[in-house]
Amino acid sequence: MDNLEMLVGAKSAAALQAMADRKVYGVMSYLSKDKWRASKVLLSCVCADKFSVEIIPGRKAWPVNVKIGQSIGMSLKHGYGKFVFETVVADLCQSATLQGGGVIILKVPDEIKLVQKRNYFRVRIPAELCVSAVMQHRMTEEMKRQSQRSNSGIISRQIGSWTGHLVDLSAGGAQVAIGMTEKANFKRGQFVEITITPMPDESPLSFNAQIKNVIPTADGQSLCYGLQIVGLDASARGRETLQRLCDVVEQYYQMNQ
Repeated sequence: MDNLEMLVGAKSAAALQAMADRKVYGVMSYLSKDKWRASKVLLSCVCADKFSVEIIPGRKAWPVNVKIGQSIGMSLKHGYGKFVFETVVADLCQSATLQGGGVIILKVPDEIKLVQKRNYFRVRIPAELCVSAVMQHRMTEEMKRQSQRSNSGIISRQIGSWTGHLVDLSAGGAQVAIGMTEKANFKRGQFVEITITPMPDESPLSFNAQIKNVIPTADGQSLCYGLQIVGLDASARGRETLQRLCDVVEQYYQMNQ
């Protein structure tokens, strides 16, 4: 089942123009110092083969650290779905106001994928399934290199991973419950790696996410981590993962009916 519609060439430029006319907000995801970051942006202008977005400063925002020529991912909600695509930074400018967080000039992508809005509604995991979820601190490329150079595996042990179970899932987020006795040391705002096996006979599915909230379950036996999935719009491989997530969400929805 294909839950992603492809917009190519003139259609992708027209979609961007329509969203710019309506001053649509979105999320820009990018790697900074080998860590995923996500910044809220306002689509402000489309001109020829480029478009601009203005960074919307957050309450506790870190500096947006992108460079000319860097690939980034964009996610824009509009109408009946979410538009996701990969693009390249063409230039960096100052905001017109002191309150602005800066303006980034980006290249109009050759293609944009439209994800139907229904895929972003959370679906509960079907009662007949128990979907395990492995959650671990994200290992940066530098840490991986250090671990490979060291036979002791100290760095790998410091990263640590904990296994819980998936509570719900959407194309944009998930909830994972981990038992209190596991003493997982995750915290709000942290970026983590998640691996799930959606169905018993399927291969594992991995993605990066940011912890948005941490709350105890009603029975007090577990901590429930609310996750926002990041980075899937920033690469072809990520968009393949997004497609599979959409298929899983649809499958769970049908099983719950």
